[in-house]
Amino acid sequence: MVEYLTRKLFGKGSETSKSLGIEGQMSLFDEAEQEADPTVPEPTLEEVYVVCKKKYKGQRKEKLDKLPHDKVVFRLASEDLSCPQCASELIRVGEEFIRTEVEYIPAKIHVIDYYRETYECRKCKNTEQPYMEKSPLPAPVIPHSFASPASVAHVMYQKYVNAMPLYRQEKDWKNLGLNLKRQTMSNWILIASRDWLMPIVNLLHQKMLKEKYLHADETRIQVMNEKGRKNTTDSFMWVYGTYKDSKFPIRIFEYHPTRNGDHAKEFLKGFRGYLVSDAYQGYEKVDNITRCYCWSHLRRYFVDALPADIKKSEATLPKQAIKYCKKLFQIEKEIESLSAEERKNQRQKRSKPILDAFWSWVDSNKDNCLPKSKLYKAFGYALNQKEGLMNFLKDGNIAITNNLAENSIRPFTVGRKNWLFSGNPKGAGASAAVYSIVETAKANNLNPYEYLRYIFKFLPGVRFNEEPEFLEDFLPWNLDVQAFCKNAGM
Repeated sequence: MVEYLTRKLFGKGSETSKSLGIEGQMSLFDEAEQEADPTVPEPTLEEVYVVCKKKYKGQRKEKLDKLPHDKVVFRLASEDLSCPQCASELIRVGEEFIRTEVEYIPAKIHVIDYYRETYECRKCKNTEQPYMEKSPLPAPVIPHSFASPASVAHVMYQKYVNAMPLYRQEKDWKNLGLNLKRQTMSNWILIASRDWLMPIVNLLHQKMLKEKYLHADETRIQVMNEKGRKNTTDSFMWVYGTYKDSKFPIRIFEYHPTRNGDHAKEFLKGFRGYLVSDAYQGYEKVDNITRCYCWSHLRRYFVDALPADIKKSEATLPKQAIKYCKKLFQIEKEIESLSAEERKNQRQKRSKPILDAFWSWVDSNKDNCLPKSKLYKAFGYALNQKEGLMNFLKDGNIAITNNLAENSIRPFTVGRKNWLFSGNPKGAGASAAVYSIVETAKANNLNPYEYLRYIFKFLPGVRFNEEPEFLEDFLPWNLDVQAFCKNAGM
């Protein structure tokens, strides 16, 4: 237990075989010693030149081609346009490319003052029905505020994508010349999330329930000022996502003060299909689903059972379990590009024998460890969740791990380390809405900032309350949204 807790506090967070040093894989610190081979000849100068040149050109093309370019040409001064030998005028005959540099342009802010013109009919001016017309004006993202679509999107992007708390953003705004208080930014987030993001999230929720395969996960969050609860009490942020190959990638976050499975039951009401998750029993309350458990979670139990010195005899059984998992993961990697039906067939052909061998191995070794030990718990977890762990064989679209949901929730956990807690339940709900939009944008290869700006720029003028179908134009797979918000790196 001491070794386990020490590793959790000071060890590597990665659970890969490479990071654990299993199967002869080296660590960062002994790589040179393990890889050294005196018999390997040095590359020739010609080989070095060719390799470096190709790699450099590839990197240059990949990194710079999609960025805007400005051309700077250096010319001779007019007084120098004479030949030093005969004093004749020098004539330009060409130019030579020298180098490329990347210029960073610091952020700046400026104020936009909106005016609109008024028109009148001079003929009707002196009649009983004078007529006047005012030019149309875009609706504000936040009424009676100097917030613009770009500024609100920037505040959200900095907090929910770059994990920058509002008090740090306050300093950045001040350095740019505007004394923008964190309380004001917080109000922007609450109002913009309620008025413009939540309608889109609700529509995404409706579409998610029509899917056949979903992922789910949850993590702790500290929320202040919850009614009837201490500030130190854990609340939870739930995340749901469509499967990897869905035509409509969706990620939805939902805040709740507890981890009660009734929340999942309510959120997934109407969903019928396969739910990939960990073995949390709260999801059992959801009706009409087939639960599929995550093999990464099972592997984690055996990783936790490894002693500090993996060369000890006590490490034999955990290492064997990890190897079984690694074989399954390797097969999944190799068949990833196949169709769902082909993946299902390959799993039956290649993964099923490994699974049979694994469960036989578990039955043979489950009693060869101390009760209440980490290894004992790992075996118990495997046996108790066997049915759910085997369900991925039923359909080629079922993921063997819940990494999709865990990767979606990871930015939230990183941000949580910086801003520590939500000030109140409304703030936690607003955060859930922003994270839903941001992570859905990422899943659709959109730039999250541009997607937020697009919503705040165009949605306030849309009467979607009377015509809900107008919201379809703001979903991330809409062609106009894709054209406006496509990530430049894609």
